[in-house]
Formats: sequence, structure tokens, C-alpha cells
Amino acid sequence: MTVEPTWHLALALVLLMALAVVVSRVGRLGQERDIVVAGLRAVIQLAVVSTIIVAALQHLALAALFVALMFVVAVRTTVQRTGVGRAWPWTALAMAGGIVPVLAIVFGSGTVPPNALSLIPIAGIVVGNMMTAHTLFGRRQFAALRDGVGIFEAALALGFARAAAIRLVSEGTAREALVPNLDQTRTVGLVTLPGAFIGVLLGGGSALQAGAAQVLVLVAIMAGQTIVVVVANWLMCQGKLLPPDLAGVLHP
Repeated sequence: MTVEPTWHLALALVLLMALAVVVSRVGRLGQERDIVVAGLRAVIQLAVVSTIIVAALQHLALAALFVALMFVVAVRTTVQRTGVGRAWPWTALAMAGGIVPVLAIVFGSGTVPPNALSLIPIAGIVVGNMMTAHTLFGRRQFAALRDGVGIFEAALALGFARAAAIRLVSEGTAREALVPNLDQTRTVGLVTLPGAFIGVLLGGGSALQAGAAQVLVLVAIMAGQTIVVVVANWLMCQGKLLPPDLAGVLHP
């Protein structure tokens, strides 16, 4: 099965975005503009990226540069979503902490050949999911810290170290960033057939090859996201990875 860039695709995209806009308006979500902008950006970006990838797939060095660009965009996106501002280098460090060892194991073990054709899709999936984990972590943890400023100050008054007081407020919420991928990993094949599985099948691979590719991707994401969350949580407790409003209160 292939999807051709014809008027049929254009019609389907327009109808799908219109459906999302109508439902958002009826449900008073207020996301109509964001839905349209996101859809249009996806069309334009994928059209440009598809052209670039054709060249990148021919050369490992170009593929590596493309992956580096994906990482930069991913860091920028999660920084905007979490509002950490000038603390972005710590965001980059946390995400790199999950990406580098995972890719090293996937390619270093010989499971996947170290070429451009493998690097772009595998790295793209890993980078995207590290971004998701960091965004979920940041938004949940920072909200918990804002709600628990009183507990933090009380802990300081009782003699807790600053890092320990932050952990006291945020303890138990960091793991929530791992829930979506853990659920997908637990239910793969029963509830969903994720992208890697479908991609291998559409590319002409066997069901067994598709299953092998998907389990590799899911476990790689699970390992990488765990590292991202642990590193980000440690940096947060040290007062390094905090949005400006919290940095001034929790780690002046």
C-alpha cells in the first residue's frame, strides 16, 4: 500500500483538518487555529524534508547532519513547551543522555546496519520520543512545583537541603512521563500496531521482521526515555533545569 501525492490526498487532508476544527469548536477547546497551523506546517515541512531525505539517504555524513538538525528542533520545541528559557542547555543534555547510549547500542550491537538508510528513521523515532518524554516531564513537574511552593518552603524551614525539598514536592510525578510508552509497549500487537511495524510491512518485509523492528524501537524508546526523565529530574533538583519563575523561588 502506498499513498500518492494526488488530489485524493489533498481532499482527505482538508476534510480531516476540517473535522478536527469543527469538533474543537463544538467542544470549546479553542484549538482551531493551532490545528490548522499544525496541519499546514506538517504538509510544508514534510514536503521539504522528503526532498532533503532523498539526498541524505545516499550519504552517511548527510544523514548524521540531518539527525543533528532533528535534535536541535526537538530541543527547541520542548524548551518552548516547558518554558525553561535559558536553561535550554540542560534540556539538551538530558535529551542527549537518552539518545546517545540508545543509538550506540542499536547500531553498535550490529542489530541495525550503520548506514544512512537506517540512521534517519531509527534516530528520528528516538529523538522524537525523547522530546515527548522531556515535555511531559517538564510540564507535569513544573506544575507540581508551582502548586507545592508552600511545602518546599516548609521543608527548607525544617532544615531540608534545597535539592531534597524539591524532591519532596515533586516525588512520584516524574514517572508519569514514561506512562504513554510503557502502555504502548505493554499492549503492542493487542491494542495498536505502531509505525515501525506498519512501515516494515509496507516496505515489503515479513510480519516477523516487522515485529522484530517494532520491539527494538519500543524497548529503545523505553530505555532512552527512562534516562531522559532521570537526568532531567536530577538537573531539576539541582536547580539547573527550571523555568525562570521557579528558578527565582526554588534556587535563587
